[in-house]
Amino acid sequence: MTQDLLATIFADLFTFSMIGLALLGVVLGLVFGALPGVSSTMALAVMLPFTYGMETAPAMVLMLAVFFSSVYAGSVSAILLNIPGTPGAMITLLDGHAMARKGEAAEAMAYALIASIFGGIIGWILLVALAPTIAGYALRFGSPEYAAVVLFGLALVAYASSGDTLRGLAAGAIGLIVGLVGRDQITDVPRFTFGTADLQGGIDIIPLAIGLFGVAEVLVLMTRPKSEMSEIPETRARTWPRWRSLRAELPTALRASTIGTFVGAIPAAGSAVAVALAYACEKRLSKTPEKFGTGLPRGVVAPEAANNACVGGALIPMMTLGIPGDSITAVLIGVLLLHGLRPGPGLFESQPDLIVTIYGALFVAIILTALVAGAIGIPVYRKILKIPQRILTAAVLILCLLGAYAVRNAVVDVWVAIFFGTLGFAFIKLNIPVLPLAFGAVLGPLLEENLRRTLVIHGDVGVFFERPISLVLVCLSFAILLVPLALSALSFLRRRPRRHSGL
Repeated sequence: MTQDLLATIFADLFTFSMIGLALLGVVLGLVFGALPGVSSTMALAVMLPFTYGMETAPAMVLMLAVFFSSVYAGSVSAILLNIPGTPGAMITLLDGHAMARKGEAAEAMAYALIASIFGGIIGWILLVALAPTIAGYALRFGSPEYAAVVLFGLALVAYASSGDTLRGLAAGAIGLIVGLVGRDQITDVPRFTFGTADLQGGIDIIPLAIGLFGVAEVLVLMTRPKSEMSEIPETRARTWPRWRSLRAELPTALRASTIGTFVGAIPAAGSAVAVALAYACEKRLSKTPEKFGTGLPRGVVAPEAANNACVGGALIPMMTLGIPGDSITAVLIGVLLLHGLRPGPGLFESQPDLIVTIYGALFVAIILTALVAGAIGIPVYRKILKIPQRILTAAVLILCLLGAYAVRNAVVDVWVAIFFGTLGFAFIKLNIPVLPLAFGAVLGPLLEENLRRTLVIHGDVGVFFERPISLVLVCLSFAILLVPLALSALSFLRRRPRRHSGL
């Protein structure tokens, strides 16, 4: 019976109309994801109205194709323009754009694509094989565990960023303050809104990221003397890395994919924690951690594999528990609800054919993304670097401002992008990493929400040290933050000249 069901479903899935829908979704996802300011969540939200008249299976095929391909395409603008197309690509730009500046843009995009496909397949395999097990593991997370996970992610970002850990901590603290802007979720009291209604909803991460990475980069280029101006070199003839180089990155991709799947399975953790954890893990394991951020392929492979493995991981709590793994799967839950279906354990019993269809649709989306992006996407994307830098700089600034405005069709988001672009420019001049600020703004509200919920329910912070998972995560976070500071202090004391008594 099961074999007959699988045969019927795959026969329906691999039809001309279904493959055509998947191909359309992949192309749209590659376009949406590569545009600054258009996140994967926004891409799915734009496509949601078009699924109203569809049946459930075709609707999920289209949406999953847009989902996966847009997650990969976020790396394109990160590599070429130093602007993360999606929040999950904020770490990819560290080494990806550095590779582009060395004339290796095509290779960087190829590494990102191969890592994305590998991570997507690993996430898909674990989704199919271990969904109930991983979902049960995620169910054990309460407010203390969520707060500890977010703290752990912030500690990893501070550690993995360029520069010393102390400056990363300072930038992360500013990001946490930025995350407080808007109405308090519990008391509904406005905070840091300066009397304006435009900030009562908080600061959206997309305009903030566009400003920190895109506008700041434009300002750096504009203020650079002509004698120091250098065009980004045209990408080399070689597009695909050698097999030996790819084989050397296989352990990295495997570790990052596993991290991405399991972190993605934790509701609300999202790709931000996954990519930070994967990048920091590879930096810790590397014999040359100082090379990270200078154009190292491993610095592209790790975050991209983790980012795309999160797709399969985020579907696990959605499918098994009816809980969105992130904002993107919340839109997918909306698709199912529109068609009269409620995701959760009952869906496996009442609609087993739909479950298998979703699994098959995700796999088709992964394969089509590899084919379309590899055959058409990278050759087209690489031509961007042939544009003269003066024109490219102006175009990037226009894209940044348009992308910031497109988030909510609000002028205030343009001013947010300009403000954080100026702040990011100052950070660059002061050699302060901007990445912890962006991640602090992303994870700050989640940390505050779960920390306050923990204090309301349990009364004090002692609960973090009574629950094994939160205890381990909190101890690891403090170790990550304090050990580098202690080593720096010890190194300073050793270099300090000793005073001689003159005797």
